[in-house]
Amino acid sequence: MASEDVKTSESAVSTIVNLAEEAKLAREGVKAPSYAILSICKSLVAGGVAGGVSRTAVAPLERLKILLQVQNPHSIKYNGTIQGLKYIWRTEGFRGLFKGNGTNCARIVPNSAVKFFSYEQASKAFPVIVVNSAEDAQLTPLLRLGAGACAGIIAMSATYPMDMVRGRLTVQTESSPYQYRGMFHALSTVLRQEGPRALYKGWLPSVIGVIPYVGLNFAVYESLKDWLIKSKQFGLVENNELSVTTRLACGAAAGTVGQTVAYPLDVIRRRMQMVGWKDAASVVTGDGRNKIPLEYTGMIDAFRKTVRHEGFGALYKGLVPNSVKVVPSIAIAFVTYEMVKDILGVEIRISD
Repeated sequence: MASEDVKTSESAVSTIVNLAEEAKLAREGVKAPSYAILSICKSLVAGGVAGGVSRTAVAPLERLKILLQVQNPHSIKYNGTIQGLKYIWRTEGFRGLFKGNGTNCARIVPNSAVKFFSYEQASKAFPVIVVNSAEDAQLTPLLRLGAGACAGIIAMSATYPMDMVRGRLTVQTESSPYQYRGMFHALSTVLRQEGPRALYKGWLPSVIGVIPYVGLNFAVYESLKDWLIKSKQFGLVENNELSVTTRLACGAAAGTVGQTVAYPLDVIRRRMQMVGWKDAASVVTGDGRNKIPLEYTGMIDAFRKTVRHEGFGALYKGLVPNSVKVVPSIAIAFVTYEMVKDILGVEIRISD
């Protein structure tokens, strides 16, 4: 009995000591390991949900954008946003509007999770590394641009193979000579027929495009929010917070700036992703006169051939539906991310 009482007492003392240590860590601003892991998981979940919701909301426009980017200039099937959406509806039905969205979400959910989490970590590290300031120092627009670019490169590189096969799944139609049955079938087919390097075709222009695109998205969104809160312009600030509508407008502005700068690189990336696909000429060129295989020796060659054969305007094919898509997509992603983090009780928020 005495030994049992001693064990019970020791257990109670140990529990009290552990609680006291955790309380001390909390007072000193140090998180317990389990708390830190939980916070990371919640942040990743918030980023993933934001990506899935925002991309599904604009899936028809995403598919139309890619079809416009790669269609044959001698056989125009998709001529504008409204006509293109009507054509897809008429020829492929409602499901055609969302073709490739499952694969897209399978890519964008982890991509968005990694991107938002990487940005938060980079935005804490950049003031220390670049200007030898404290972690909680105020970020300048340039530092936000760098942190966003870093997050975009990490997220893009981690999920690029899924983006590559998603592009192929999106452009194939019911009349295509060969059908990929899904993301995993497409991945295995590309690996078997073209080798592992094929999964990273178009990676260089993608990364170059991500630097201004994601960097500007974060920099413009945060800087615009920060300016509105501090200046209290237009009566948009209530209790030192911006409304959901105002935050959506900030996200829309950020998306517009970012995608306009980076769009030509997105067109080149899509075209390079088609190289090596034995049926790409039939899918991309349709019934047009140009039946030669798609061949680019690299990013510069793809730029040169696209401009020479189709003109400078070809670098902005699909820009209108992409703009209609990007503006709400980026806005929804930022606001959803912040709202989900609030719901999950994550302390860190963008712009804090």
